[in-house]
Formats: sequence, C-alpha cells, structure tokens
Amino acid sequence: MDTLFIHAIEAVATASFLPREAKQPYVHVAIRKVDTVKLLLLMLWETKSLEEKQYIALSLQLDEAGRQLGGWNGQLTKNSPAIRREEK
Repeated sequence: MDTLFIHAIEAVATASFLPREAKQPYVHVAIRKVDTVKLLLLMLWETKSLEEKQYIALSLQLDEAGRQLGGWNGQLTKNSPAIRREEK
C-alpha cells in the first residue's frame, strides 16, 4: 500500500510540472493508485486487520484525495483541445 501511495504522489508531482495537454495520463495513474489503496484498505478492514477508527480516518482522507483528483481530471477533460474542436 505504501508503494501504491508513493506512486500516486509521484504521478501528481509529475503532472503538476507538465503542460496542461500532457497532465491527464498522470492524473489517471494517480486516480488508479488511490482507488487501489482504497480497495486494499477496505480489505484490511473486512478481514479485521484494521480497526474501524483507523479505517474511517484513512478512508476520509483517501476519499478527499479521490475527489480532488477527479475534479482535476474533470477540468482537464473539460478544457481539452480535442473536445473543444469536436464541439465546433
């Protein structure tokens, strides 16, 4: 899980320094990694390997990160030159 989270952070850091048109693949990677961490966290909780309080605290933070990444992805999609060309 640590490695997945580090890869998500790396993808976000990379995307933040790229031009707008090159960001989306890295944002997608970050979303996939965070979603995988969320799934693994759920599995830990369901197998009683993680206390409910810990699960809730971590899930809330991961959900917020997911919302922010989803918003970023939405902005990139909305402002994509390919989409704007199709609308004309």
